[in-house]
Amino acid sequence: MNTNLAVLGLSGGELVLVMVVILVLFGAKRIPEFAKGLGKGINEFKKASREVTDEIQRAGEELPPAPAPSTNPNTQTTAQTSSAHKA
Repeated sequence: MNTNLAVLGLSGGELVLVMVVILVLFGAKRIPEFAKGLGKGINEFKKASREVTDEIQRAGEELPPAPAPSTNPNTQTTAQTSSAHKA
């Protein structure tokens, strides 16, 4: 039975190797700080995304509906009628 962790196509042994390399490069003290900063960044991104979505929804609710265009080609607007009388 071969258990394959499907994270970017890496198997269990490869993931352990990557974790060891990260531990050696950054040290045990810096990894929790890095994870904490990453978590705060993700939360800020979600908050900003939520605010933008809410702003778009509020703007859509505030706009009045646009008037429907006339489908009858025989009707003329008053501007067209008055300019036709002047000519």
